[in-house]
Amino acid sequence: MPRFNLKTTLAGAVFAGLLSLAAASSPAVAAGSTVPPEEEWPHGGVNSFSFKTFDRAALQRGFQVYKQVCSACHAMHLLSYRNLAALGYSEEEIKAIAAEYEVTDGPNDQGEMFTRPALPSDRFRSPFPNAKAAAAANNGKAPPDLSLIVKAREHHEDYVFHLLTGFVDPPEGVTVPDGAYYNQYYPGHLIAMPPMLFDDGVTYEDGTPATAVQQARDVTQFLAWAAEPHMEARRSMGVKVILFLMVFAGLLYMTKRRIWETAH
Repeated sequence: MPRFNLKTTLAGAVFAGLLSLAAASSPAVAAGSTVPPEEEWPHGGVNSFSFKTFDRAALQRGFQVYKQVCSACHAMHLLSYRNLAALGYSEEEIKAIAAEYEVTDGPNDQGEMFTRPALPSDRFRSPFPNAKAAAAANNGKAPPDLSLIVKAREHHEDYVFHLLTGFVDPPEGVTVPDGAYYNQYYPGHLIAMPPMLFDDGVTYEDGTPATAVQQARDVTQFLAWAAEPHMEARRSMGVKVILFLMVFAGLLYMTKRRIWETAH
């Protein structure tokens, strides 16, 4: 009869658990999906090693696209209005943006909930009161929250951009059921979301021509920032650490030479 070894058993269980977590967290290309072409992004991509920074003008345009188009269906629960300061908006502009929305607050002294204009400290208002209401309004499937959508999808910005611009006529012989649309980059190609971006669908405040492709690029960059709002600070700290290590290595080398010179 084999001898029971507690350490070996526990180690095996931990290793199996780590493998399961890795398999569950590793993105996979779903059957029937098309790998999106790689795009060049001003910030280099949220999952890349780069010293590039976000294009603030593109981020503001992307927020405008989200606000006027995407926010009708998609929430961004992890963002507060005050976070828009990172996009270059002033305090007064943020207060004005927040005040456009009504949020539920309370209870008041009478124990009742009430509505009030949103404040910069409030989270982005959701288009639906709860997930079931969102699903009921969208053929039984709630639209995903967009706060982390770029990091949550394989190919990150490339996938989101090409998904938004990937609506085409279905190939010959493919039948698209009612309530679905054919998208060449969506896994399985049949998606419940209709095409939402059209040329001149929004009017950019900075005068940039609002083609559908431009809107897709801008909102993708905004969503990339939302998924990694501290990316620039992290990259800046990385540069400082690398420079410090280079100087420290140089000092160590000089110290080593001085010690060995005196030793001989």
